[in-house]
Amino acid sequence: MADTLLSLSGLTKAYPGVVANDDVSFDIREGEIHALLGENGAGKSTLVKMIYGLVKPDKGAMVFRGAPYAPAEPRAARASGVAMVFQHFSLFDALDVAENVALGMENPPPARDLAQQIREVSETYGLPLDPSRTVGTLSAGERQRVEIIRCLLQDPKLLIMDEPTSVLTPQEVEILFETLRKLKSEGTAILYISHKLEEIRSLCDHATVLRLGKNVGTCTPSETTARAMAEMMIGSTFATPAAKATTPGDVLLRVDNLTMPAPGSFGTPLRSISFELRAGEVLGFGGVAGNGQDELLLALSGERLAEKGTIWVKGADVSRDGPTARRAAGCLTAPEERLGHAAAPNMSLTENVILTAGRRENLVNNGFINWGRADQFAADVIKRFDVRTPGTHVAARALSGGNLQKFVIGREVAQNPDVLVVNQPTWGVDAAAAAAIRQALLDLAEKGAAILVVSQDLDELMEIADRFGALNEGRLSALKPVKDLDLEEIGLMMGGAHDMEVAHVAE
Repeated sequence: MADTLLSLSGLTKAYPGVVANDDVSFDIREGEIHALLGENGAGKSTLVKMIYGLVKPDKGAMVFRGAPYAPAEPRAARASGVAMVFQHFSLFDALDVAENVALGMENPPPARDLAQQIREVSETYGLPLDPSRTVGTLSAGERQRVEIIRCLLQDPKLLIMDEPTSVLTPQEVEILFETLRKLKSEGTAILYISHKLEEIRSLCDHATVLRLGKNVGTCTPSETTARAMAEMMIGSTFATPAAKATTPGDVLLRVDNLTMPAPGSFGTPLRSISFELRAGEVLGFGGVAGNGQDELLLALSGERLAEKGTIWVKGADVSRDGPTARRAAGCLTAPEERLGHAAAPNMSLTENVILTAGRRENLVNNGFINWGRADQFAADVIKRFDVRTPGTHVAARALSGGNLQKFVIGREVAQNPDVLVVNQPTWGVDAAAAAAIRQALLDLAEKGAAILVVSQDLDELMEIADRFGALNEGRLSALKPVKDLDLEEIGLMMGGAHDMEVAHVAE
């Protein structure tokens, strides 16, 4: 049996109103891929921040490689042999790969030597990457490679990975898993955080489960079902989303030849996008991050106005209308970036509901805010979507990512829109919460709403969508019934294979 690499003993960390970690103890062995599981707000992020030196524990101790370990900052953690790839990449778009890697190193070598090291590591671990490429031109999967290679150049003994596959295609996931298995074979330990339980089952050797800040058990993922792990996380059973029984009705959203230039140097132009979305229908758009998803949502929300093409909501042309007018017409949107775009970080949850529901829910009249009504609406969203927070007065930035996601989606669903466009509705959300969000979307469609779900989670789209289309370089593939597709075909469509199909038909 491999030696213990990192031992956590009684780690405790409390914040005002909440104990994030409560007497957490477990070991990670050399050459082990160890999963850290838990629902949103269970304490996973706080725990890895203590390991990486971003947060100091109130009580408890850590032992790393046989010696006491208490990093005062990430630099000390890296010097000890601990590296971390965060869920949100910390890269500069305008710099090239080598420059970004150098910024993450204490003493980077000369540029030419560093470029050579990047090539050697990328080839060794099956992560092809050109050190001279500008980061702004890279796909999400390639950006992740930059982060991983930056870590690997520091020869870590423990690599922490937070939701590493949330922006990857199935093909890219396989490449990543091959890399992680190679690192494991060389003795590197990996602490792996993910809500994708089938991935945990195929990749991880052991799993530690946190619930409400406490270690509530361990399991061997390959010998445990995904549902059993999910129920360990939440402490109870949960329902699988029930399929809706409605048939599509009238067209509520129609997009004709929507064409827009890229919003900036590294954005994606939209190229002649056309589709119809009917009442009671869930339409799923998949695609690798950076292929026009954000640009499409900006166009549908009215945050950017199309230069060419038209957008119709319930038969009315809203192409020249801004977000407020489109919301009044019944078309609501929830963007991918929850903190800063979907929610104002420093505003309370009550203030955040006013931002999007002020008119539809009569929270604002003649310029005056009805604070009681707004606070009650926020409280209803919190209760209905099980948002873990001390109350409506809490700032959005104080919520965990998954709980803020539940709040953002719940705020829009609770307004009973005619058309709802959501980008990454369950990103970073645990299995039970994801099931609840998907059920809420299906229930909304059952009532006659038209739902457009843009997601990189293909299992999600297969579960709730009626039809599927792939976005690739700002183009939309032909829409196909989900029942006629499998994951491999969807992955190929996301990679642009539909272009070849269209070309073949044209011939």
